[in-house]
Amino acid sequence: MKRIYIVSGLVTFALAVLLTILGVDHVSKAESVDPMKNVVFGGPSAARGGRSCGTDNSRAVVEAQEQDRTAKLKQRLAKGLAPAEATGGVVNVYFHVVTNGTSGDLSDAQVASQMRVLNNAFGPWGWSFNLAATDRTVNAEWFNDCYSNDRAMKNALHQGSGDDLNIYSCVPGPYLGFATFPSNYSSQPNLDGVVILYSSLPHGGEPNYDEGDTATHEVGHWFGLYHTFQNGCSKNGDYVSDTPSEKSPAFECPIGRDTCEGSRYPGLDPVENFMDYSYDSCMFQFTAGQDARMDEMFTTYRFGQ
Repeated sequence: MKRIYIVSGLVTFALAVLLTILGVDHVSKAESVDPMKNVVFGGPSAARGGRSCGTDNSRAVVEAQEQDRTAKLKQRLAKGLAPAEATGGVVNVYFHVVTNGTSGDLSDAQVASQMRVLNNAFGPWGWSFNLAATDRTVNAEWFNDCYSNDRAMKNALHQGSGDDLNIYSCVPGPYLGFATFPSNYSSQPNLDGVVILYSSLPHGGEPNYDEGDTATHEVGHWFGLYHTFQNGCSKNGDYVSDTPSEKSPAFECPIGRDTCEGSRYPGLDPVENFMDYSYDSCMFQFTAGQDARMDEMFTTYRFGQ
């Protein structure tokens, strides 16, 4: 059986996907933590070193996706359908290990360890990941900069459909990783998926980011989540109502930080959330609101595609 989805037949009000509910904590860590010196990455989202994500969260991209999402949600409600039919299930994963012949050749055990991290992170919310296949490709040009060579690499290696996850391990330019959003799938299906730095896998050796949560973070984008600091201190923020507003990315592990102060922005910065930029050892949770958004976005853009 390829996959099983849990389908909700209850018709709920549109705002149900944005309920303010306390998040449920869970651990998605590798077996041990090796505290090491922080490494600096470039890129537009790296304010002062640390986790840097290459996913395109620009204002134009976000506004276009939210407009389309809102329109599709209204259509579903007009038909008497629930905002989210798929509220969990099994996602097949095609894992593409790209190497230059000497570096990046991940073992089956390393890939299995990454799969465990993903299942620990998303499992409490009803989602699990099944490793459908692993392939290995020797291509130095792709490996050394799979951000710039993203299109050629994915067109050659991508497998499956819209509700299958493709993961590529390589060196994604200056970033730890990047992903495509669900709304991108229909126009560019072969580019769909998640790209991660090969050394960010559990025990991969990347300082402060080798517990596998780069993949967790990027799969969050693949499900439709934004960074917790999206739009800063604003009304919409990351379009999830139970993640406190955050002005800027959190690096290292600044527990107790509060960058959006005042009664309009209750709560401390969600630095322990998978969608921030904190160290892997610091992040361990999604929230119920993020889960509801993931379910809705998967239903709208990936379910049965």
